[in-house]
Amino acid sequence: MRDKVEATIEVIRPALQADGGDIVLHKVHEDTGLVEVELTGACVGCPSSTQTLKAGVERIMRDRVDGVTEVVNIAEKVLA
Repeated sequence: MRDKVEATIEVIRPALQADGGDIVLHKVHEDTGLVEVELTGACVGCPSSTQTLKAGVERIMRDRVDGVTEVVNIAEKVLA
């Protein structure tokens, strides 16, 4: 599962980098389908980053990788 998540991130990454951001994979919980990432660069503090994560990254990840249930930005967990 992790290999498929990493490959999907490589597909998503150019769109984020085009806007000055990036994404770093931290952990894949294969038992629950939770994927922990960190949005970096221009994504940090961007008001649209939650929308980008849920409507973009998570949607694509769930479509391409069987078993993915949720994608969370660990930077937001730290701030919460």
